[in-house]
Amino acid sequence: MLEYITPTLIFPIVTLFAIVLFFVNYLYDKKEKNGSVEAVLSQAAADKAAAGTCKDSRRRFSISREVFPMTAKDTRILLLITILYGVAAFWGLGDRKAPQTFYHYEGKDYTFTLTLDKPTEISRIMYYTGLYTGDYSIRWSEDGIVWSDITVMPQSYAKLFNWLYAPIEGTKRMRYIQVWSTTTPMEMGELALYDSDNKLIPVSEISFDGKVSALFDEQDKVPNSQNYMNSAYFDEIYHARTAYEHLENVYPYEVSHPPLGKLIIGVGIRLFGLTPFGWRFMGTLFGVLMLPFMYVFIKNIFGKTLIASCGTILFAFDFMHFVQTRIATIDTYGVFFILAMFFFMYRYIAQDYRTPFKKTALPLFLSGLMFGIGAASKWIVLYGAVGLAAIWLLRQVLVGSYCVKNGQSKEFIIYEVKTVLLSVLSFIIIPVIIYVLSYIPYGTARGMAISGGMLSNRNFYDIIIENQKFMFSYHSQLVATHPYSSPWYSWIFDIRPILYYLEYLPNNYKSAFGAFGNPLVWWGGLAAFVYVVIRFVKA
Repeated sequence: MLEYITPTLIFPIVTLFAIVLFFVNYLYDKKEKNGSVEAVLSQAAADKAAAGTCKDSRRRFSISREVFPMTAKDTRILLLITILYGVAAFWGLGDRKAPQTFYHYEGKDYTFTLTLDKPTEISRIMYYTGLYTGDYSIRWSEDGIVWSDITVMPQSYAKLFNWLYAPIEGTKRMRYIQVWSTTTPMEMGELALYDSDNKLIPVSEISFDGKVSALFDEQDKVPNSQNYMNSAYFDEIYHARTAYEHLENVYPYEVSHPPLGKLIIGVGIRLFGLTPFGWRFMGTLFGVLMLPFMYVFIKNIFGKTLIASCGTILFAFDFMHFVQTRIATIDTYGVFFILAMFFFMYRYIAQDYRTPFKKTALPLFLSGLMFGIGAASKWIVLYGAVGLAAIWLLRQVLVGSYCVKNGQSKEFIIYEVKTVLLSVLSFIIIPVIIYVLSYIPYGTARGMAISGGMLSNRNFYDIIIENQKFMFSYHSQLVATHPYSSPWYSWIFDIRPILYYLEYLPNNYKSAFGAFGNPLVWWGGLAAFVYVVIRFVKA
């Protein structure tokens, strides 16, 4: 039974449970503005606060403030923005059909022959690549005696889950076609032959060994041409591939990031198959889910429906947000959980200093949980944790200062012990557990089993430790180039975007898209940031 409880199922359920807890917390948060006094704070301290002590504590260095609630109007606007963006985000996301069965080349130089009913002018041959990298070889003959030169059909790491064309120049007359793999293992999903009129030759006109039937069982999924709608592009060649490898219990090729982001991608593949729509689904969904968090966050801070609406719309129309969440990479999950963990931290610190511990516990716990899930997705979340720690520490200092002024030092110590213990649980213990559990697919791919004591097996933890060393070494020493790369500072000012996809089309047309921010949002945001810093210094 334990073998069926995989991280691919666990982590999405945990995430959804956390989101449900958030809304439950929000609905039942009455904010008790007059301040119910915590067990650690005496009624006398509350009376002093009501008389003005609390007011003094909210001057320059106070972070306690009112959390403005959502209204029915906010809910309607939020739903409208989210639905409209969701329709735009999922529209044209990718094909929902692609080969699902693959022919596995089990032995090196294994050859199979295709025989057409009659000699036919072949204009092109398409093939769909699966796992593993290497080369196929192909040659053809009209009479079975005189054969063409051998042509190599590559399957490189940068072209997995892609429709590719065999490098054949012009139209060739063929009846017998031999294909074999020069490396092993290899996977090919489908093989398609086109005649001189560029029409797909029916399988009924092709004879072949039944062993290779997987190459011709999904001809209805063969596209007219290769493009981003039916093939992987940019870093999908790493992350979509790794997600599929986890599902197939294959040790992953890409191990330069923690596993959880790829496990989340795998949920979409489970739901919709190994298709472009399937491996892009979860990222797009998380991109949509960012909008409710953003709206409620802004409304809680400013209390204005107009500001919350404008801020969320600007975020929805940010070009980088739109492009990045529609590609199967793990960056989306890192950003989502960073947003979520700071949202819950804000809900925690904004509460009055007299708020009972049990009422501060849930947002603090959820902030830690979001941090844990995010850190297991991508390390960029760890950088955000530095900010979380600073905010958390500031909150403790201010609460301690408030309690000392009101003669409640002993009560504060009790309160702080509870807070520290909860924080250790939420930000250290639970994240470590999540991080370790996310590596279960690595262990199963090495022959370990949960029911067989994987979690108590030292070899399992050796895999995790070695991967941490590799990731640190890889990213700290990485010197990589890209034909359309852009330095970090150019992103801030929108000087040069990074090109994600480029396809040359007939009649001098091109299909391309890149990642860069909306200048209205980014330039305006940069100016606003400078303004806020100035206001803070002058405050």
